[in-house]
Amino acid sequence: MQENHVTTDNYNSILSLSEELISLARDVITVRFRFFDVALGRLKLMPRKGIGRVATEGDVCYYDPTFLLKEYMEEEGIVVRVYMHTLLHSIFWHQFSAENLHTEYWDIATDIAVENIIFELGLGEASLGRDKEAMDIIDILKKRVPSFTAEKIYREFLLNEPSRDMLEKYRRFFTIDDHYLWRNKPVEELIIDKHEWEKITRRIQTELKAFSKEGAGSESLEGNLLDTTRERYDYKKILQRFTDMGEEMAVNDQEFDYVYYTYGLRTYGNMPLVEPLEYRETNKIKEFVIAIDTSASCRGELVRAFLNRTYEILSETESFFNHINVHIIQCDAEVKEDTKITSEEDFEHFMEKGKLVGFGATDFRPVFEYVEELRSTGEFTNLKGLIYFTDGYGVYPEKMPNYDVIFAFLNEDINRQPVPGWAIKVVMEDELYEY
Repeated sequence: MQENHVTTDNYNSILSLSEELISLARDVITVRFRFFDVALGRLKLMPRKGIGRVATEGDVCYYDPTFLLKEYMEEEGIVVRVYMHTLLHSIFWHQFSAENLHTEYWDIATDIAVENIIFELGLGEASLGRDKEAMDIIDILKKRVPSFTAEKIYREFLLNEPSRDMLEKYRRFFTIDDHYLWRNKPVEELIIDKHEWEKITRRIQTELKAFSKEGAGSESLEGNLLDTTRERYDYKKILQRFTDMGEEMAVNDQEFDYVYYTYGLRTYGNMPLVEPLEYRETNKIKEFVIAIDTSASCRGELVRAFLNRTYEILSETESFFNHINVHIIQCDAEVKEDTKITSEEDFEHFMEKGKLVGFGATDFRPVFEYVEELRSTGEFTNLKGLIYFTDGYGVYPEKMPNYDVIFAFLNEDINRQPVPGWAIKVVMEDELYEY
């Protein structure tokens, strides 16, 4: 009995010390980075005996007091590091994006992304002995992933799968917490759900702008916040803006009454009372323009990925009328080639045999001028819209056309000129790569 009593007293002492260390860590972060104050107030750190490594669960970070104290004895910066690491996971909604992904790649990518931000913030109180080697690894990764977010790192792992040895190296230098609880608790049971974290993240993004003037921000922190909070659009729904109402040969099940039809067959000997309508009205693609920026910065494989995704959507939804009028215009600083598509077969042929031409500078205006010439000659009778796939570094037209315009970019870029107010901006990266 005495032995159990001593063990309990020891644990209570360890628990008290660990809570004091966590309180001090929170004070350090609050003083250094005031824009994190709301997030710090919402993320709860709770002791859980025997959990081992720290584990986050959306709104709660569980820690084993004994494990934490042992780690602190070896590395004094570990408690601040744990707090910052788990806090950044929540701010960037990493736990809410864990579904349907390659678990190992996503977990490591998120750890690398938040560790990089901690390095850039220069929080000396969170320093660990392995940091120099970890930063060297990040420098190598950044050569392949310029925009250093968890999503971009994850995509790099999908495109260029790291070896088992490299994955183990990443884990050794960047893993701070366990992520298995991200996938164990139903979203509806979370005290703080993604919607709440979205509001917290947007507030941090706003406040950071003021603090960054004092040198308190980091390039990666701002980039991750921008990438996290940007609006996502469904490309399939956007393409529906270009559809036309028209008639096609097909039985219209919604307007045909099978009761009268079969009654007539039974009563009058194969004489239906009503005949099925031989057409139906439907919304499908009829006339629109796909403009492709083939300047030097738009690589051929990305352009083809965009065309493949567009064609895939159009094909799977049976979006084509039998007779269509779609122009695929390639251009850099001038129109290089115009391919007219009049059927699904034409589109398939272009996807298989079409060649990309151009690769000079970028100017958007020639495409719009060329389209106006086509309209004036009667090439288009009811042009619904134009979608322009580009890196965004070009000259926009000043005049608003009288059809919908979408500028589709591969990724977000704060250095890019804003699109005109009359155009729709779409970031395509989530469409062109599968997570």
